[in-house]
Amino acid sequence: MFDYKLLAALAAVVEQAGFERGAQVLGVSQSAISQRIKLLEARIGQPVLVRATPPTPTDIGRRLLNHVQQVRLLERDLQSQVPALDEEGMPERLRIALNADSLATWWAEAVSEFCAEQHLLLDLVVEDQTVGLKRMRAGEVAACICASERPVAGARSLLLGAMRYRALASPGFIARHFPEGVRADRVAHTPALVFGPDDFLQHRYLASLGVDGGFEHHLCPSSEGFMRLVEAGLGWGLVPELQVRDQLERGVLVELLPDKSIDVPLYWHHWRSGGQLLGLLTEHLARATGQWLVPYP
Repeated sequence: MFDYKLLAALAAVVEQAGFERGAQVLGVSQSAISQRIKLLEARIGQPVLVRATPPTPTDIGRRLLNHVQQVRLLERDLQSQVPALDEEGMPERLRIALNADSLATWWAEAVSEFCAEQHLLLDLVVEDQTVGLKRMRAGEVAACICASERPVAGARSLLLGAMRYRALASPGFIARHFPEGVRADRVAHTPALVFGPDDFLQHRYLASLGVDGGFEHHLCPSSEGFMRLVEAGLGWGLVPELQVRDQLERGVLVELLPDKSIDVPLYWHHWRSGGQLLGLLTEHLARATGQWLVPYP
């Protein structure tokens, strides 16, 4: 049987990014929270934290954090029925993995009102949409947004819609690399921008043009930085339509092949045992995201 005071200590240290702040949240001394972490490690026989700045959970630590989060969500349901059990009145915290492009475009507007109404804090983990599900599988997050439909064991998935991406470049880039007009077979021979090693969106786009194999590219793991590099003419890139409407209208960016966009499906994955709060968030996202995402077949 778990001692939840020990698990709460682990959660506080990780969520507050340090022993001192974690102790303040729990209303105990720093030495007390340190002793609780040591006792937890002694009981399970392995470390739960990497003592770095900030402290990070080990693999088993992440699984324990996920368990704590699910217990909190279930306790929240009980407290709504028996208010006397809510001694602290602290806001709930959800750890969610999502892709950088969603965070840079529609996510904030979609969840802002919900978080205010539900007294909810978010702990966001940024992952590419193709690999976000690994966080669920590792037990690190209560929910995630990713491009994969199939949920992990114990979870459900819901199609929210798709983000539409367009291949864009600056007018200067197009003038330099396509003086006679953009041709599909020439796109792969000009520098591209790729978000990171797990980002295969550009590969998919080129494959849809009938182009296979490698291509020159810069790596830029920042949604905002990605946009700045495209605008500066370092390369062409696939950018969310939501993010560039103003730039397209002003002519700051130009679409390479206007009839060739690519849609990336976004699925919301969440634990079945996530309690009422996670269920309400799921219902909210199902209703709200149609404002920003396009239908997906």
